[in-house]
Amino acid sequence: MLDDIISNINNALYSYILIILLVAVGLYFTVRSRFAQFRLFKEQLKAVTEKPTDEGGVSSFQALMVSTASRVGTGNIIGVSTALCLGGFGSVFWMWLIAIIGSASAFVESTLAQIYKKRGPDGSYGGPAYYIEAALRSRPLALIFSVFLILTYGFGFNMLASYNLQSTFSAYSFYNEKSSPWIIGIILAVIVCWCLMGGGKRVVKATSFLVPIMGVAYICVALLTVCLNITALPGIFKEIFSNAFDFEAIFGGFSGSCVMLGIKRGLFSNEAGVGSAPNASASAEISHPAKQGLVQVLSVFIDTILVCSATAFMCMCSGVEATEKVSGAPYVQESLKAVLGSFGPIFITVAMILFAFTTLLGNLYYVDKCLAYIMKKVPGKKFMRVYHVIASLVILLGAGLSADLLWNIADITMGGMALINIPVILFLSKYAFRALKDYEKQKKQGVEPSFKAEDIGLPHKVDYWN
Repeated sequence: MLDDIISNINNALYSYILIILLVAVGLYFTVRSRFAQFRLFKEQLKAVTEKPTDEGGVSSFQALMVSTASRVGTGNIIGVSTALCLGGFGSVFWMWLIAIIGSASAFVESTLAQIYKKRGPDGSYGGPAYYIEAALRSRPLALIFSVFLILTYGFGFNMLASYNLQSTFSAYSFYNEKSSPWIIGIILAVIVCWCLMGGGKRVVKATSFLVPIMGVAYICVALLTVCLNITALPGIFKEIFSNAFDFEAIFGGFSGSCVMLGIKRGLFSNEAGVGSAPNASASAEISHPAKQGLVQVLSVFIDTILVCSATAFMCMCSGVEATEKVSGAPYVQESLKAVLGSFGPIFITVAMILFAFTTLLGNLYYVDKCLAYIMKKVPGKKFMRVYHVIASLVILLGAGLSADLLWNIADITMGGMALINIPVILFLSKYAFRALKDYEKQKKQGVEPSFKAEDIGLPHKVDYWN
């Protein structure tokens, strides 16, 4: 009964409300920014390499890695596999589309997070809760958003990441359906708890080190797989586009169509417009808010255009049929096994361990920031110790629950975040676009862009940029 209720809410949310909202607002932001996600690609690359303005502060690259750690996770493997098996190859097209459109939303929300960020003893901090309260003067709405974020990242996504990780071990002979999920869950929970006890700095360092290695290795193996099956590519592209626009099949069963699954899994993966990445973006010490907005555009591309596409083509080129029976980890493992032999499943298991680990740390980093907002101060050590233990127990619990239930819970709570964040950033977007205009004006003058709130006529009080 609980499964049915959650599933019906999920279908209603993604069949009508969120699809229209995400696409419409993303297109508006794309046009309003004059296609900044393409036009300013060089500026995105330059902004990533900028050193923090304060010595010892969080750099743009580190903030990018924290947000990418949360974005690039088990959903890039299991989520893409599920979409291909249940929705067909056309799901890939809709993932690409939601990423391209959504990257403009990522620019706006992260630029706003920088504009409205706060000063703290360990540097800057902020996120949607802060720009909601500062600009709309509505702490209750900001608190509701914070609760949704904690439910999404502290519970839904982390339980799902734990389940996805343990499911990859099902391909091995030692796996026992009754005991193995809990054993793997315990090991993962203990490791994450140890890392969390080291505080935010350890989270940033761990993700900055692991994410680039993980991403490069994964894409290299995917390219190798595609190159070994290069002759299959024309047929695959044909099937992607023909399946993506098979409207008779799409509207015949919309809830399980390539459109629905592509958008859901694309949004789950890149999180553009959801309001998660701004929590990391606000921590970066930079000279102009627009720079971090451009950096987050790059994060969306890394997640969907590179990593999700790598999984999709790796599977589609293998010759293994995408069916509901092999949905999830088995499809990816069987695909790599068909091309690379016994090395394939082992590599996927290692990749899933790294993906899950960095996802869990990135997610809990966001939760930390929301707890600080709710309590109006950085929580004390005793409180955080208790919270870290609870977070670790949630990870353990997720390893043994139902996959469908976990996917639906994560989708609903994430949808709740988006329903609050997207209208807010739409209302405040004029300040993000004024900041972009100010940034481009200074670049044309040949000076290193700097920022003052008065330059864009910001009527709200801010801690920085005065």
